[in-house]
Amino acid sequence: MNRTAAICRAAATVCALLLVAAPLATRLGLVSWKLGLPLTALAILGGAVLLLLALVLLALPAWRAARAPLAASALLAALPVLAGIAMIGPGVGLPAIHDVSTDIADPPQFVALVAVRGPDANALARSPEVDAAQRNAWPGLGPLDSPLPPAEAFARAAATAHALGWRIHAQDAAAGQIEASATTFWFGFVDDVVIRVRPHAEGSRIDLRSVSRVGQGDLGANARRIARFSAAFSG
Repeated sequence: MNRTAAICRAAATVCALLLVAAPLATRLGLVSWKLGLPLTALAILGGAVLLLLALVLLALPAWRAARAPLAASALLAALPVLAGIAMIGPGVGLPAIHDVSTDIADPPQFVALVAVRGPDANALARSPEVDAAQRNAWPGLGPLDSPLPPAEAFARAAATAHALGWRIHAQDAAAGQIEASATTFWFGFVDDVVIRVRPHAEGSRIDLRSVSRVGQGDLGANARRIARFSAAFSG
């Protein structure tokens, strides 16, 4: 009984450590994301199984003597489960797309970052299926209209991107275009962003496009990034 409880605690410890080690190793470039993601998923799944097992055993009178190690196991196993909820929860029900644009009909195009993205990055061509999925998931996502003249809106857009911690790769004031990249927290995934500023009515219209370099789905990260930019720009 005590041995089983000790094994559960050791396994929960491994899951908790793996939860930290896999994303960190991916972020540092020690392992590929193709390995880091499955290892993280294994930590979360293992934690869920161990948490359930520990809770069941804690409820049994016969395991009363092993409650201390079982409780420790439950607490350790809960860490990857809670982390999994934090990572995956915001993306539940969202389409598996990785390219989001405020202008679907005429999405801003990358120039300087095309070569930086590398040959193994996701393609930048959008399909009608992606357009339809984006419309259904984020029907309110659209351009940002500003009363600022284009030159001032461009400067504010660059300052906003910098304030959000994005790495700016290129600025073309004449074309009204800024290209930047943002790094995700957990795995250090790099998503690329292009900002386009055009004259509109009495001011400017700002469009953004955010595209993940790798992975089929982004769990809503690109749409949330655009929303944060819009809020920061207007704030």
